[in-house]
Amino acid sequence: MNEPATPPSGKRRPVTDLGLPGVRPEVAPGFPRDWVEFVDPERSDGLIRADLTWLLSSWTCVYGRGCEGVVEGRADDGCCTHGAFYADDEDEARIESFALQLKKKNWQYASVGRRLGVSEVDELDGEPARRTRTVDGACVFLNRPGFSGGAGCALHALAERIELHPLETKPDVCWQLPVRRTQEWVTRPDDVEVLVTTIGEFDRRGWGSGGADLHWWCTSSPTAHVGAERLYVSYAAELTALLGEAAYTELARLCARRAGLIDPHPADPGGV
Repeated sequence: MNEPATPPSGKRRPVTDLGLPGVRPEVAPGFPRDWVEFVDPERSDGLIRADLTWLLSSWTCVYGRGCEGVVEGRADDGCCTHGAFYADDEDEARIESFALQLKKKNWQYASVGRRLGVSEVDELDGEPARRTRTVDGACVFLNRPGFSGGAGCALHALAERIELHPLETKPDVCWQLPVRRTQEWVTRPDDVEVLVTTIGEFDRRGWGSGGADLHWWCTSSPTAHVGAERLYVSYAAELTALLGEAAYTELARLCARRAGLIDPHPADPGGV
């Protein structure tokens, strides 16, 4: 997946004490994690590595119900302040096609998107890259509070209206976060190359050096670890899209077997 935009540098806040009224402190990174590895059922040269501490956590998106946003004073933006970098040309084309299905009554910035286009060029890792356009300080698809068509992502709402999963209508980076998938070809000691796919937590460090500048980040905040289901269950569709159906089925089986046998995520209720 593409990395989100690196947030602008500013005054850094200690990760463990954000000083937000009524908000429990975030947990510091670097705590012990339990992992599992298994061969990809669909390819003998594939190895799946998964962070059980993260996948067995109770994290859930709390946008609109406790989310503090990544930029101070813009909680209503959630993690949409900087727009979304596209994974590739296909990702961009897909988003542009769904944007055509949005009506003005459901999309606050429809006039801007129609006139200027929904995409623009920015810089990612020192190179030009395309992303969703930003308007008035946030993504062009983000309806602001008070909009008659409803606040939140217009593409997410579109998916619900036309009975699709939001991962089909939103940029790849938007539906993947805060799960992080990386892939790397590794040569084993027997000189056999295997594709190692790692599934883990997209914590502050996933943003690069700018991660420490985020006003708030959900994966390390107890405020967001309030889900009724474990993450591997609530994110079944997203994990299936990232791994394939057979690999997800095996991952879910291993998660279920280990539930209750490993230490909880520190941000979970009862986590240490």
